[in-house]
This record gives sequence, structure tokens and C-alpha cells, in this order.
Amino acid sequence: MGFKDAGEVRKYLGGVFETAFADPEIGPKLRATGIVLKTVYTEPDAVVLIDATQGTVSEGSAADEASAQMTMTADTGNAYWQGKVNLPLAMAKSRIKVDGNVASLLKLAPLGKKLYPAYVETLKADGRGDLLV
Repeated sequence: MGFKDAGEVRKYLGGVFETAFADPEIGPKLRATGIVLKTVYTEPDAVVLIDATQGTVSEGSAADEASAQMTMTADTGNAYWQGKVNLPLAMAKSRIKVDGNVASLLKLAPLGKKLYPAYVETLKADGRGDLLV
């Protein structure tokens, strides 16, 4: 079924970063990257801005400055946070397009793996089993 609107994309795909910042192990490592990541989603269209320097997640816009940008469908983002998408392979196949500091993005991948179970549990708790892949 997929996400209903940009608000849901922000809630779930942005929310996983809020979970990361709140985690006592992952949060400091994420902040240490110093990355400002703009994630641009399609189907539905949404922009989420993750500022590791401030530990914030917000609704973004195309005009926002960032040190790196990732562009993908919301379904790809959803599958990624469930551990179903290999980041380097998805980048190679252009399922995920990356601009800017690619090295910083690849450093984030190991941190993200620890968040997969929390993301899946959030979907289940909210009755969004339809988003599980």
C-alpha cells in the first residue's frame, strides 16, 4: 500500500533518525559524523532534513543546504529501514541516488543496521503491517 502522504514519510522515515539520536550508543556516533543529510523521497514526495550536528530531524525543502543528499522512492526507504536494501548495491543500480559526501553516507550504514528492529516495531505498534516487506 505504501505511505499515504508526506507526513507519514516524515513520521516513519524521519522518525528512525529521531530514534537514532535518542539512543545512548548510536546517537553520539551519529552526531560525530557531522553530516547534514537531505533525504528526498518520491511516491509520495517528501524531503526530510537530518542535521547530525544539531541532532535534529525536520521537514525539509529542495532549497535546503546539505553535505549529502539521497534520493529514492519512499518504498525504497521503507525497505531499507527493514534491512531489505543493500545500500552500496542500491546506489550502483541507481535505486538510491547520492550527491555530496558519499563517504560519510557509507559510514552511517553500520549505525543504521542497529535501528532496523526498532523501525519494524514502530510500524507494527502503529498498525502499519501493510508497510512490512
